[in-house]
Amino acid sequence: MAVLAVDIGATKFAAAVAVSPIGAVPGDESAARPPALRHLHQVGVPARDVWATCRELLRRVVGAASADEACGGAAFEVTVVGIAAAGPVDVRTGSTAPLNIPEWRDGFPIVAAVRELFPEADIRFAIDGAALALAEYRVGGLRGVRSGLAMTVSSGIGGGIISDGRVVFGRTGNAGHVGHIVVPGWEVPCACGGVGCVEAVASGMSSVRWAREQGWPGTTGAELARAAEAGDPIALAALSRAGTALGQAVSSAAATLDIDRVVIGGGFAQSGGPLWEPLRAAVARHARLGFIRELEILKSPITDGATLVGAAVLAGD
Repeated sequence: MAVLAVDIGATKFAAAVAVSPIGAVPGDESAARPPALRHLHQVGVPARDVWATCRELLRRVVGAASADEACGGAAFEVTVVGIAAAGPVDVRTGSTAPLNIPEWRDGFPIVAAVRELFPEADIRFAIDGAALALAEYRVGGLRGVRSGLAMTVSSGIGGGIISDGRVVFGRTGNAGHVGHIVVPGWEVPCACGGVGCVEAVASGMSSVRWAREQGWPGTTGAELARAAEAGDPIALAALSRAGTALGQAVSSAAATLDIDRVVIGGGFAQSGGPLWEPLRAAVARHARLGFIRELEILKSPITDGATLVGAAVLAGD
């Protein structure tokens, strides 16, 4: 089976190929990560060129695989495509409407577009959070548990749910949209049109925006994390604010879903103690029901490309 995995992210596209289903690969995350990872950042790409840019990326990845010695120099014939897309999605129509891709806000038929490129391939499509949950369950931090929540905390916040050993997709494919759990205490407008979503308070972009409003001069989440580690009071306050909101959201999700474990990954989740200590403190304060008092909260062991790994698992299952 020749698998093409595709990650349609909020700020980047990524694609990779694999010559066997990732779901069948035993062992650790490094063994399961697809080779030939390709990233293309969305920043500065005109809206009208979004699909053209993605299409070119897929062609380049497949072309590179065909030229790879591991493939014997033969044409890489894609038989299955796994697509994990930022949401909202509609799996019934095969469309995605990411909040951060303006051209696609009204829905872009990503499955039909990919099928034009690979008409003979079986195409499997899910929201990125569901793919993330599949990756964590198969090769990451949710291995060994029957029910859990996988979260990514990066430029945005997303997640996916494993319940009784199965990923939860929901009616339209949008189950696990934990970035839009409303957290108390912050009436912050969200890109979704709502107010007080945890993504609007605790994502990397939101935390940087808040810190800059307080006079902090930096521009990225990584800079904010370094400033907090160095003791900058505004950066520390920003990460404390984010961690507290994340802990509140995790507590609400755990009580709703009755889960064993929460695994959190993504770039902003690597911010260390200034983020994780207030997160755990908020969980200790809010997750008081008996059935979630033993809730485990772990950092994801998948350090890069978790959603892409999940897209490959989706294709391989």
